[in-house]
Amino acid sequence: MTLATEEHAVPGVRPVALRLYRPLADGSLPALLYLHGGGFTSGSLDEADAAAAAIARSVPALVLSVGYSLAPSHPFPAAVEDAHRAAVWLAERAEALGVRPGPVGIAAHEAGGHVALSLLFAICDRGGPGVAALALLGPMLDPSLTRTGDERKLKSDLSVAACARFYRAYLPDAASRVHPYAMPLDSLRLDRMPPTLVLTAERDVLRPEAECLASRLIAAGVPTEATRFPGLSHAALAGHPPALRAVSDFLRRRLAGAAPRTNPDQTSESQDAS
Repeated sequence: MTLATEEHAVPGVRPVALRLYRPLADGSLPALLYLHGGGFTSGSLDEADAAAAAIARSVPALVLSVGYSLAPSHPFPAAVEDAHRAAVWLAERAEALGVRPGPVGIAAHEAGGHVALSLLFAICDRGGPGVAALALLGPMLDPSLTRTGDERKLKSDLSVAACARFYRAYLPDAASRVHPYAMPLDSLRLDRMPPTLVLTAERDVLRPEAECLASRLIAAGVPTEATRFPGLSHAALAGHPPALRAVSDFLRRRLAGAAPRTNPDQTSESQDAS
């Protein structure tokens, strides 16, 4: 499917770059945000281009990729604020953009998963678009580093030491590390999350904490799907075609005539697949 792309920006601590992917299809489309990875300190719209474009084509959906501020120059909560501005921008311009009425979806990779959960907490607190679905690719969630895997046993291409560096840059002081938005795994509001897909790579130190999130969401009554890809490394997950297909399939199902989730008493589902 052919895509048109547009470059936009919203004001923030610095102008927040946005890249809009529009499938050239008949009729209105659902919308979703894409939040890239990079350990809070790197990553860009260009690096996220292939994944965001693949999801836009496959759902199909209008995808807004967010170039949020990076640490250490812009530590927490700058990335969350940027993501919230982008979400509000998308909601305010939905009609002009030809977006189908209704809630949006969020897809996020690695550190973008942390930003995505913080964004959902911010929307609960301050308002923003309804969110019908959240798809996480190898999310980075635990600044305490107490739920990471054993990198040697897993043969992970991402080390715990690297994760520690990322968190020191993003959450440089003690107060930021105990902020409710910075500790998604320990949040008391997980029951307010939308239906969620959690994808993990077997050879990734982040896998245990991501699967911990899936378990906690299920326990909180959130419709949740979890898939682990055997033999896959941390670096390979965001570009893995089966993973991107799984994200697109999940978002397509959840955005089809979706309404924001308001009742936590719903059936949960969990799956492991290759």
